[in-house]
Amino acid sequence: MMLAGMVPKSGFAVEAPLAEDRSVSRAETSPGDAGGAAPGPGWARGVRAVAVLTGAGISTDSGIPDFRGPQGVWTKNPGAQHLFTYQAYVGDPAVRRRSWQARRDHPAWRAEPNAAHTALAALARSAVDTSVITQNIDGLHQKAGTPAERVIELHGTMFGVVCVSCGDRSAMAEALARIEAGEQDPACGKCGGILKSATVMFGQPLDPVVFARAEHAATHCDLFLAAGSTLTVEPAASLCALAAGTGAVLVIVNRDPTPYDGLAAEVIRDPIGIAIPRITAQLLEQAG
Repeated sequence: MMLAGMVPKSGFAVEAPLAEDRSVSRAETSPGDAGGAAPGPGWARGVRAVAVLTGAGISTDSGIPDFRGPQGVWTKNPGAQHLFTYQAYVGDPAVRRRSWQARRDHPAWRAEPNAAHTALAALARSAVDTSVITQNIDGLHQKAGTPAERVIELHGTMFGVVCVSCGDRSAMAEALARIEAGEQDPACGKCGGILKSATVMFGQPLDPVVFARAEHAATHCDLFLAAGSTLTVEPAASLCALAAGTGAVLVIVNRDPTPYDGLAAEVIRDPIGIAIPRITAQLLEQAG
């Protein structure tokens, strides 16, 4: 969610141009057979390690809107992005008050994992060495059963709170209880500083330790699967090029074209809730 401290694709040099997909695939099984085994594509054979990059698109089936799609949060209300800008948040109490209300009302509190989350969780619990690198803050991968140590949260988590002054961390539930009790902009209980969600906002850099884990996963996989991301926010999107550059097969599952389609062995336009269960079934079948 907090696509922050990062630059759009236009600021990142990649040799592959934004062009038509090299290989755009439709479903190899009918939607009704999405969960069944199907003859796997060549890139699914012999895969021992998988890195999966997930974006907001994987959670839309769980009732959490994406950001840049036709019904996206920022498409329908461009001003909403202001709430996720660090400088505005720290400098303007009115922005903080609106942000706390948005956190309280976030649909992720009621969301449940969907078929794509569940399929990736099954893959992560299998013999296939699986890392899930997510741009999402909703915790649905873990809720679906993906072991927490296999989830790399690039943009942090909405379930925690951090003080921008002293760095003290606490549970979001505690802060929201204070909101419900009437506080509009709760301050840090230790130093009185400004509290924010434990997520990366616009204007903040990614945690270098977290991103290093993501880079390691990208450079030590046979298959890099990008699902539900526009791949326009860096440096997260650059993991596609990093993986491809070290010999991994890149497969992209997304409704719309991305800047990295030209690097992909296959681009799949099927709905994520159909494509991901099918791909994971193929990988598990090939893994035996």
